[in-house]
Amino acid sequence: MDFATVAQRISTGLGLDTPPVALTFVEQAPAQTEVPAAAVPSACAFWREAEKGVFYASAERHHNCPIGSMVMGFELPEELKSRLGELVGGMCQEQYLLAEEPPHIPVMKQTYAGIVYGPLSRCTTPPDVALIWVTAAQAMLCSEAMGTAAWTAGGPMLTGRPGCAALPMAIAEAHPQLSFGCAGMRTFTQIGDGQLLLAIPGRSLPGFADTLENTLRANTQMLSYYQGERTRFTRNGG
Repeated sequence: MDFATVAQRISTGLGLDTPPVALTFVEQAPAQTEVPAAAVPSACAFWREAEKGVFYASAERHHNCPIGSMVMGFELPEELKSRLGELVGGMCQEQYLLAEEPPHIPVMKQTYAGIVYGPLSRCTTPPDVALIWVTAAQAMLCSEAMGTAAWTAGGPMLTGRPGCAALPMAIAEAHPQLSFGCAGMRTFTQIGDGQLLLAIPGRSLPGFADTLENTLRANTQMLSYYQGERTRFTRNGG
């Protein structure tokens, strides 16, 4: 499967400002894969680093982020469990989370040694999930391509805090997942305020690229119609 072509089709079709990145959860560190020298403050910070090249980050490299480590399904040492409890407790106290929410936050169901990150274009096998940043207009197109815009689909679904929860949801449901993200994600990734996160299961990528192209063709036709109506209305003094 040519993921370089898939990445190009998605990037060109949507007009993305940043390249799609890929995450592959692994049970052991891969040989001859770079390990980042610098520590990062959050799990999501690795997503932006993945735009630059392929690398492996062990579970321990994610431990600066208790929430991210939990969501990624990593085994948590006692000290990190304590920090996680304090952090979640503080979130509930500030009413950022409802007290009954934490047990329902999506997490990876299997434990892994770490994650291989990198540009989607560099993948030779299907990753577990690919991530792209989209504007509201691009998210509209993605929602239509995903089928969630259809009124027969049960209505659209957008997730929020924590932003990384979109990853295990997309993987578990084998369906792309849009997320508004969260304050932490926007702080640590430095992504623009006007962008959302889209997580696409690796094996869904070719099909998503196909349906996206169909969506783009349909929207081109509709835009032509709407622009014609606007011109007609303006010309007639409306």
